[in-house]
Amino acid sequence: MSTPTTTAAESGATAPAGRTDSLFTRLYTGTGAFGIVPNRRRFYVLTTVIVAICLASIIFRGFSFGIDFTGGTKLTMPAADHDKSRVAAVVEESVGEEPQTVQIVGAGDARIVEVETRFLTSDEIRAAKNALYEEFQPVTADGDASVEAIGDSARSESWGGQVTENALIALGVFLVIVFGYIAFRFEWRMATAAIVALLFDVLTTAGVYSLVGFEVTPATVIGLLTILGFSLYDTVIVFDKVEENTRGIRHTASRTYAEEANLGVNQTLMRSIHTTIIGVLPLLALVVIAVWILGVGTLMDLALVQMVGIITGTFSSVFLATPLLVSLKNRDPEIRRQTAKVLARREKAETAA
Repeated sequence: MSTPTTTAAESGATAPAGRTDSLFTRLYTGTGAFGIVPNRRRFYVLTTVIVAICLASIIFRGFSFGIDFTGGTKLTMPAADHDKSRVAAVVEESVGEEPQTVQIVGAGDARIVEVETRFLTSDEIRAAKNALYEEFQPVTADGDASVEAIGDSARSESWGGQVTENALIALGVFLVIVFGYIAFRFEWRMATAAIVALLFDVLTTAGVYSLVGFEVTPATVIGLLTILGFSLYDTVIVFDKVEENTRGIRHTASRTYAEEANLGVNQTLMRSIHTTIIGVLPLLALVVIAVWILGVGTLMDLALVQMVGIITGTFSSVFLATPLLVSLKNRDPEIRRQTAKVLARREKAETAA
């Protein structure tokens, strides 16, 4: 028995002959000229490679956790014109270990230096504060130079763990609600494809953080949840167009489900690109403001994770969710019969010609 092969119609190829339109023309017209569904196996391979790299990095490299996850001591003092590298050197000399992070936050006269270290003993805190005072002479709100201008606080690692635990619970509830809604509004195959795309977004974003070494904070975890809404929104928009194109497909013999699904992706492709650009630009501006103007680390954490998530969300909604939907639909006996009917009709027409 011969091995069945996938035809152009089954894969979703529209096979436009002699098309000479430019890239931008094809993007804006959305005529199905981009074979996203026909080349879905390539995107499956690409997705598998991305997932494998991210998993390997998470397992073997791990994450760079912030003080809220590891616990430690935070020292603060007025920033003035102090150099961060010099502050780090003074703290390292006094406690015998390089601080985890040194950052300047706030703006204007409210700027302060934040130094995060491992848990310090009372003697180590006293030594670090005295060393900072001798080097920088920070002043209090009254304008007097005093060691009291240097504050200290301890942060337990349990707080970051609680945030993560609550975030995972929220993620589970979110996925259940999303699956139920999409299954009710569309069908279970679309719901399954959407959930797989969401899980890909979460894993890829986490993998990027692990690979690059971005610090993971509670703000990062919260930001990771917010990107799921964007990814889901983009996926549902594409699915809505696919449903519109394939409505009544079982009773037609002109085009296959895969072809109509590929057309739907093409018709929403430019919209997905526009949405991504519009979403990334303000986040990029937020990163610039957070780092170079305000120095607020929390803002940067939120913006950074959302930027990564939006890009991965766009990829998954276009190149993973719909192709996966087509693969699931092609297992439906009715869809297979309809595809066979389309192929038979075309073969008959070609023979007659």
